[in-house]
Amino acid sequence: MKMGVIDQIVESFSKYKNRPALCIRKETYTYEDLSQSISDIRLLIREHIPLSHKHIGIMTNDDVETYATIFALWLEGKAYIPITPTTPLERNSFILNEVGSNFVLSSEKVDGYDKDYSVLITSDIQSAEINLEPSEFSESNLAYILFTSGSTGTPKGVPITFKNLDSLFRALDADSRHKIFSEDKCLQMFELNFDFSLVTFLYPLLNGASIYTIPKDQIKYFYIYKLILEEKLTYLVMVPSVIHYLRPYFSEINELEVRYCCFGAAPLDADIVLEWKKCIPNAILYNSYGPTEYTVTTTYYSLENNDTPKTRNGVVALGKPLDKVEAMVIDEFQNILKPGEEGELCLAGSQLTSGYWGNSQKNKESFFTTVYNGKEQRFYKTGDLCTMDEEQDITFIGRKDFQVKIRGYRVELSEIEFYAKEKLSKTNVIGIDITNDLGNTEIALIIESDKFDVSDLEKHLKNKLPDYMIPTQYKFMKEFPLNANGKINRKVIKNIL
Repeated sequence: MKMGVIDQIVESFSKYKNRPALCIRKETYTYEDLSQSISDIRLLIREHIPLSHKHIGIMTNDDVETYATIFALWLEGKAYIPITPTTPLERNSFILNEVGSNFVLSSEKVDGYDKDYSVLITSDIQSAEINLEPSEFSESNLAYILFTSGSTGTPKGVPITFKNLDSLFRALDADSRHKIFSEDKCLQMFELNFDFSLVTFLYPLLNGASIYTIPKDQIKYFYIYKLILEEKLTYLVMVPSVIHYLRPYFSEINELEVRYCCFGAAPLDADIVLEWKKCIPNAILYNSYGPTEYTVTTTYYSLENNDTPKTRNGVVALGKPLDKVEAMVIDEFQNILKPGEEGELCLAGSQLTSGYWGNSQKNKESFFTTVYNGKEQRFYKTGDLCTMDEEQDITFIGRKDFQVKIRGYRVELSEIEFYAKEKLSKTNVIGIDITNDLGNTEIALIIESDKFDVSDLEKHLKNKLPDYMIPTQYKFMKEFPLNANGKINRKVIKNIL
């Protein structure tokens, strides 16, 4: 039987100890350096955090201590709760309180948290003997809890176990084309509060490869370009917006070392990815899809030797389910639809979360059990409208609700509306996703009012929401159009913009 994530960590870090593991701001750390940092932080955890305290907040800084902290917590039988320093304290506090965490681990001093939490600084601490032996480990242990946008102003917690993670990596390993080698140089462009980071930092480190991160104070797409060019990266996982920004430079890019390139977390336009394909002629290209609730990724569509990919409205198909992933498309009565018929995509299998953290109502709405392929299985309703063809390729059509993807993050427009109305009292507002000149998705807030200065409103939103949820445009309408049922007609408003 294939080893689980924890066993692979121990083996990989020992086997490749002299090889580079992390490259951060052009400084390289070996697997032994990372192991030393993990061991130092384990000692800090043992001295200050009770065994019974299992859910620990981590400030997601871009440094070796932050990555080491994740592994240290896992080896101590604890789960990490990622919180970003730029997110408002009120929102981070809600997340920490929701999971009952009294502790925050950070590589840097943080303001505002000392009053309610024990903040432990993980840099410049006592040196310990290297120790990667796990304690109190079970595959049912939580690895992490990620919080996604919620419609009523409260984020939704998604707990993921090591069994879920093991299932993910076994599914990836089942297709040899996804394999990472110890010689690979892998891009890690994602914030650690974004689930795709598990594939871009953990999967390489399980296989002895090197990861290259993006400093938070750099222009992300330009720094990625420099890394590809100067460091000769071989393994890329990116959101599609990166190549939208890089498009003006395509004529200058011819990177023969890139052997693998995967896109995910947002719709991938066929025209631009086929242009990008020429920039990395030796690479296999993929489009991927997966909700946080199903542990990072679910389907892959290969563009290998494929200049006419399956598309819908110019967007590349999501592809076939990974090994052991059960996928079906249903109607509103939970009837399974025939190939080509449009309905909601539902997923089952061992990558599926146990349910939203402390949210029984949302669990009733989002999960259901039914007999499928001869056995009773628990499914998650993704909210994504899709079709599945005879070859089991899934194509994305749109969302059932008011969710959009911004910089890869899944955002509930109704959460932005909630906080805008909190400030504007009885004024009607709606959030709309718009496409900018580069083809990337942004948020516009439409206000039913005469024009006014939005400075106070914008300040209020910045105090409540993470930066990726802040509208980039504010527009005014005297009166919102209504549909036949008397509801605000979002489609008409979007078409007007």
